[in-house]
Amino acid sequence: MGEFVRVEVAGAIATIRLDRPKMNALNAHMQDEIGVAAAQVSADAAIRAVILYGGERVFAAGADIKEMASLGYPQMAEHSARLQAAFSAVAHIPKPVVAAVTGYALGGGLELALCADFRVLGEKAKVGQPEILLGIIPGAGGTQRLPRLIGPSRAKDLIFSGRHVAADEALAIGLADKVVPDTEVYRAAADLVARYATGPALALRAAKQAVNDGLEVDLATGLEIERLQFAALFATEDQKTGMHSFVEKGPGKAAFGGR
Repeated sequence: MGEFVRVEVAGAIATIRLDRPKMNALNAHMQDEIGVAAAQVSADAAIRAVILYGGERVFAAGADIKEMASLGYPQMAEHSARLQAAFSAVAHIPKPVVAAVTGYALGGGLELALCADFRVLGEKAKVGQPEILLGIIPGAGGTQRLPRLIGPSRAKDLIFSGRHVAADEALAIGLADKVVPDTEVYRAAADLVARYATGPALALRAAKQAVNDGLEVDLATGLEIERLQFAALFATEDQKTGMHSFVEKGPGKAAFGGR
């Protein structure tokens, strides 16, 4: 358990809980702890799904500007590599991940939420990439993950303007997958991933890797990634369980062991 980031496990679902009062400003120490937490949930086979959560008040209001303001190029070149590595560790968690967003998810906070597979927002949440207002650009994946999610024109609008986006607009442009009352954000996120906690873990991992890796390559290479992942699953117990259950009982009745 870190100073500002802890992993809480309930059944097969782990919550990576951000807890640095008052606004979960993502300083360097907290960024490192996020990477450690991501590695922990990735390695634990008993964990089948993950929630990113900043608490009832705020997800993460961005990087710690006071910490960054006096840094020069040499220091930031090193720091940004560590920052991207920590966030990429979240993006590479081989399990379904949902970000439960209350309050603000700005700058690095939104970039962290973009590392999840899904985003559930409270109805009063605000998200955005306001780095341009500081004379910089997003440095933890915002210029790359955001356009891949919502398209380049919409991403440029958010990045060029630095404006805050309300939950209803986030839902309309595909930045949010679900909007619920603020008090129901965590529960809605848990409900969203609960369906995967008893699913075929190896197939879910393969599906996530095939989609994510396929987005980075041409179609022919993507199809080969898919083919290899597809064929490899025929070496798993879950494939045998799923297909035999389908033949004997019909669809949707298999009890997967995650092996």
